[in-house]
Amino acid sequence: MSSFRVVGVGPGDPELITLKAARLIGSADVVAFHQGVGKSSNARRIAAGLFPDGVLEEVLQYPVTTGATDHPGGYDGAMGDFYDDCERRVAAHLEAGRNVVLLAEGDPLFYGSAMYLHDRLSHRFDTAVVPGVPAFVAATATAGAPLVRHTDVLTVLPGTLPVAELARRLADTDAAVIMKLGRTFPGVRDALAQAGRLEGALYVERASMAEERVLPVADVDPASVPYFSLIVVPGDSKPVGEAPSDLGHRGAAELLVVGLGPGPDGWLTPEASAELADVQHVIGYAPYVNRVPQREGLQRHASGNTVEVDRARHALDLALAGERVAVVSGGDAGVFGMASAVFEAQEAAAAEDARYADVHVRVLPGVSAVQAVAARAGAPVGADFAVLSLSDRLKPWEVVERRLRAIAEADLVLAVYNPRSRSRTTQVADLQRILLEHKAPETVVVVGRDIGRDEASLTVTTLAELDPDSIDMKCLLIVGASSTRVTPAGRVWTPRFVD
Repeated sequence: MSSFRVVGVGPGDPELITLKAARLIGSADVVAFHQGVGKSSNARRIAAGLFPDGVLEEVLQYPVTTGATDHPGGYDGAMGDFYDDCERRVAAHLEAGRNVVLLAEGDPLFYGSAMYLHDRLSHRFDTAVVPGVPAFVAATATAGAPLVRHTDVLTVLPGTLPVAELARRLADTDAAVIMKLGRTFPGVRDALAQAGRLEGALYVERASMAEERVLPVADVDPASVPYFSLIVVPGDSKPVGEAPSDLGHRGAAELLVVGLGPGPDGWLTPEASAELADVQHVIGYAPYVNRVPQREGLQRHASGNTVEVDRARHALDLALAGERVAVVSGGDAGVFGMASAVFEAQEAAAAEDARYADVHVRVLPGVSAVQAVAARAGAPVGADFAVLSLSDRLKPWEVVERRLRAIAEADLVLAVYNPRSRSRTTQVADLQRILLEHKAPETVVVVGRDIGRDEASLTVTTLAELDPDSIDMKCLLIVGASSTRVTPAGRVWTPRFVD
């Protein structure tokens, strides 16, 4: 019975081929390998010394090596036809009872062409994959640069990413490997500079081969960069995210707390944009930090959604050390945002060290979610209204219920933040039940989801017809007062006067 083995041959040095790979290559009936137009196969060069006498060689030559092609289907069409042909040729050997070994540089399933034939043939034939030493592992060994330590996070990135996205990801990880260089090198270098990671980044060319070389990325001539190269950014090169141990003042200490608005860049205020362009550190919940463009000299400190006080204390430490720091929130930082958490952390820190009380906390307003939803709906909060978070993470549910009843009895328009999450699934139904004890079933309800983003939707319904199961954390609810109305065009508004 024939077998199909996809074998990693490592990054270049034949001595890095595993014993298992060597055994399979040495007993193969057919050895297949990819190669570029007008080029010889690097995988074949690495493994050629192991080929048995009389072995059949199946050369899988790419039709193109760049995006330029006259194929009617473009590059993707040309490559699709190529892999169809490769599948037919390799399958013919297997159907004839021959054992086929497909060579792959580095590791077969790590940015390798071999994986496409594996996908096409593994369900039809006896198939196995033999891992190989990836190029970046050889590169770190060549450079003598420990890549990650302890709890460092490693990110592997293709250099083909847009520069801004590459910079963002580089700033947010401890260590990185950047593959697919060649013509992308100038953009990759720019991204490293924007992320503050250029210093310490190492360029490794043809790792483990006789002609290998290692240089600081800053010293590399972009015109000399071949495809067989990569960049290693060791975790040790990441700027330390903790404040210096000496928290003495270097001028007046100030901490900015910035509201980014609900989503679109156009809703970021000019004041906030100008201040963010001048800070050295941005701290916040990861999705909000990601909205701040990466640039040279900016360190970004992203964290989860339930450590507000911890991130606020981190920001205070940096500010007290004289760093220019901004804590960011979605919407308005003062409306269920980070502003209150910063003052809470400052109060606790000042009880231990009076110097924290001297940090000036400056809050920059942003467009709040309730403003965005209300504007999209019309003018539902044009009169007296209340704002309430339905989350019971920071207050007992009994308090939420008591406040809901008071708001309903006062006949106020109610804006509801944090209506539901994966762990809080009953609160919207409870809200509906409580409000229906005091409000008419036909009370107008506005449901805004992802307002300001491409996937935004706005639904106008009634309190009785509201479907609690349709609500999630991307929603903000506005429950009208008895006077709230809907125009024939579907616009919602609440009169300023009271009858």
